[in-house]
Amino acid sequence: MFSDKQKPRPMQEFGGQPNRIEKNTKIKGDITSEADFRIDGKLEGNVKTSGKVVIGKDGLINGKVECVNADIEGNFKGELYVSQLLSLKSSANIEGTVDVAKLAVEPGATFNASCTMGKGKPSNIVSNSSNQNAQRAKNEPAKVS
Repeated sequence: MFSDKQKPRPMQEFGGQPNRIEKNTKIKGDITSEADFRIDGKLEGNVKTSGKVVIGKDGLINGKVECVNADIEGNFKGELYVSQLLSLKSSANIEGTVDVAKLAVEPGATFNASCTMGKGKPSNIVSNSSNQNAQRAKNEPAKVS
């Protein structure tokens, strides 16, 4: 049916080649990839990858990112979902919401985000009575038995 040269390659082989948006490049739109992604330019849109996302020092993403790992040196504004490790370098500037399993932050990084650590998306439903009881428990003096 296919000769050796014409056989379609399995999807895994595409995962090894990283994608790159160079400095002075601006893109509007959504990106889906099986491979790692490096952004040194500007992206207004969403990125979804089963690999790693790297935002270089001059890079900017304004949108939603879903990935396995992320290294950020530049700017990010939006929603960030990292299933494993998010590493923020000292020049990073993050704004928005972050859901991550593990977080590493270098001194100097700006992290103005609502952050949830662990699996699954954050739950915004909190009952007032349980929240008040938790607050009261924090403010009570320690009891000696």
